[in-house]
Amino acid sequence: MNDKLKSKDYAELLEPLQLELNNLMHWLRHTGKRMVVLFEGRDTAGKGGVINAIAETLNPRQVRIVALAKPTERERTQWYFQRYVRHLPSAGELVLFDRSWYNRAGVERVMGFCTDAEYRKFLKEVPRFEQQLIDEGILLYKYWLAVDQKQQERRFAERAADPLKAWKLSPIDLEARKKYVEYGRARDRMLAATHSRHAPWTIVEFNDQKRGRLNLIRHLLDEVPDTKVPVNRVVLPRLRGKPAKERYSGPVRPIKGTFG
Repeated sequence: MNDKLKSKDYAELLEPLQLELNNLMHWLRHTGKRMVVLFEGRDTAGKGGVINAIAETLNPRQVRIVALAKPTERERTQWYFQRYVRHLPSAGELVLFDRSWYNRAGVERVMGFCTDAEYRKFLKEVPRFEQQLIDEGILLYKYWLAVDQKQQERRFAERAADPLKAWKLSPIDLEARKKYVEYGRARDRMLAATHSRHAPWTIVEFNDQKRGRLNLIRHLLDEVPDTKVPVNRVVLPRLRGKPAKERYSGPVRPIKGTFG
């Protein structure tokens, strides 16, 4: 196995991909296309990290990250896909789902949060639902982030020891940690039932998260049609006169900062 990628090398490799992602956003705005990317995988796989790597240099008015909490009592009475549909993109937008409607085939199935009938109905309905999205003109891409249990355990321990990451560990995560094999079986059944020509799954190894991010972004960019469109470069005119200093009048004054 290759050594883990160093942060400096990662940053140098990520920058040109982020430039291409910005070109993608220009293309979406220019063509009015709509794009959805789903990120699924085990706890600690790295979904949040790759989503942030994609979104951090993009226009926040064009890209949205959707990470839904558990359904409310009202949402439980709705059509299963209903709460996801309201987050679908408008023209020129990119929506990144940090977990998606596939919760039913993963955590809900393994943890017993849905019935067998609801689970079987989902596996039957989801290919038709995704075909409807594609027929509507939405570009849909689905990624499964794969991580070995040994690596997953390291990340659980890191989160538990770090006060800045402890919020990532929910009681459900701790319970799901005992069910690595069960999640693998649920994943395999989900992939078999929902991998289709019109909406295929792509599995990306994320034991090394930095390499995983780079590989996933590269794959996503290669899957999208040619995104070269005319872009008007911003040219700043010269300022007239000397640059002004920030001055204040009235009762409000800046704080005296601790760090200078």
